[in-house]
Amino acid sequence: MIYKNAKYLKDAYSDKLVGINITIDEIVCTVPLDPDNTDYAEIMRQVDAGELTISGTPPPEPADE
Repeated sequence: MIYKNAKYLKDAYSDKLVGINITIDEIVCTVPLDPDNTDYAEIMRQVDAGELTISGTPPPEPADE
């Protein structure tokens, strides 16, 4: 599968991040921010490997405890 044109998607009312708009094999999709979602897991793997960049506002980092 080819993943490209990734951009974070915000809820229009709350500004909360709700997913990633992305083109997967030439089909525009919205992928939820769910680690159990296989597309989300692959997107994050590619981001970590430096193969894909997600534009827009990234999710906040977890707070230090």
